[in-house]
Amino acid sequence: MTEIGSTGPRRELGRLLRQAREQAGIGLEVAASELEWSRAKMYRIEAGQTPLRALDADQMCRLYGTAAELTEVMVSLAKESKSKGWYHAYGEVIPRWFELYVGLEVAASRLRTYEHALVPGLLQTPEYVAEVARTKRGVTESEVAKLVELRTERQRLLSRKRPTAPVLEAIIEEAVLRRRVPGMAAQLDKLIAAVEEPNITVRVLPLDSALSQAAIAGSFVILDFPTKGARSAEPTTVYNEGLSGALYLDRVEEVRAYAEVWSLLNAQALSVEESCKVMQKIKEGHRD
Repeated sequence: MTEIGSTGPRRELGRLLRQAREQAGIGLEVAASELEWSRAKMYRIEAGQTPLRALDADQMCRLYGTAAELTEVMVSLAKESKSKGWYHAYGEVIPRWFELYVGLEVAASRLRTYEHALVPGLLQTPEYVAEVARTKRGVTESEVAKLVELRTERQRLLSRKRPTAPVLEAIIEEAVLRRRVPGMAAQLDKLIAAVEEPNITVRVLPLDSALSQAAIAGSFVILDFPTKGARSAEPTTVYNEGLSGALYLDRVEEVRAYAEVWSLLNAQALSVEESCKVMQKIKEGHRD
């Protein structure tokens, strides 16, 4: 029977269950025996190839001695793995502290990101991260500092050696770069410097660009994953974040729609060289 909906929850659940088993020092066959399952079933679960009942996820967590908070996450993911679609609403389905996207980002081999409101997270300076964090109502300065620390740590994936760092292709609306944000000159310097790295490209979508479907799509990231043989180990996934949650899409027709928008943006964006010139000129207009 063909699976319906996003495979994101069960893929992440599989990763977490495998990590929990390995941290507990329990072999795959031993775990299968304890749970009275076949080795093949255990493999399918850990590979994210099949949905899992919440009761079974809880049983596995008890076997592995998983902490209560992480057990809560995995049980919630198991419930979501059986649903037709998937909308990750922070604090409702999955606890707020657990950011699923980071797991997908780390596993990806290529990231294509379009931003119409903010500088992409992987390219933000600490000061820019802090300014974005302060837009959240009620946030404390200690929370801002923690967010800056976490974002800085997340950015390390762009320079990692093993596995090979992912390719990052960013297209940013020119209006984002002209916004009056403290530290914007330093942020532009970081963007200009980023393109010197072999795995990073930053391109600007000029203000006079024609209206396109991107206006409807909003900011998004397309994540491609490493291939095993001739096929990708995981399906390409689109991530689209909103104010109250995030949408994860991996159905073929959904991914195709965003890939078409990316092609339009790719055709309209300035070259890397032209983009750097524009960013340098915009920088001269900022007075930090």
